[in-house]
Amino acid sequence: MPNQSPIKKIVVLGPESTGKSTLCKQLAKHYQAIDCEEYARTYLHQNGTKYNYDDLLMIAKGQIALEEAAITKAKNEFQKKDQNKIIIDTDMYVMKVWSEYVFNNCHPYILEQINNRKYDFYLLCNVDLPWAPDEMREYPDEKPRQELFSIYKDLLINQNIPWGIVSGIHQDRLNHAIQLIEAALD
Repeated sequence: MPNQSPIKKIVVLGPESTGKSTLCKQLAKHYQAIDCEEYARTYLHQNGTKYNYDDLLMIAKGQIALEEAAITKAKNEFQKKDQNKIIIDTDMYVMKVWSEYVFNNCHPYILEQINNRKYDFYLLCNVDLPWAPDEMREYPDEKPRQELFSIYKDLLINQNIPWGIVSGIHQDRLNHAIQLIEAALD
């Protein structure tokens, strides 16, 4: 069931190096929306890229805190009906997949948040962009990227929030994302 709030929460997820953060910034600009960034980058920059299972719990809690701050900001700032979107880079599905893919386990907190938090639309970024090196990224090979994409797709198929797969490069990717959002939410 879609969120009944006037604020529309759009989550962008997918494997690493699929343009999630760039797309979030572009969508936020297009919609004059609040952009809720991915907390994992901040955490790993501060604490190092060698993480353990418990670090993922801290990252999940940080992500929730950023999201709550974005929701509060949106409630305070949005005056016009057409300015009612929050673009969220990463949610607890990403934390679940990351935890299970790396550690074969997931903290109950993450699973509780998946059950308790409500969103209006998911954009799953396709792996049609070339992998770009970054000290935060772990999976440059095509096989893990495809596996992770399939895991995200299965998660989205088995939940009841509208979603779509965004593909293309540069402006085409943004245009495709906007088309998917507008078809689902307008």
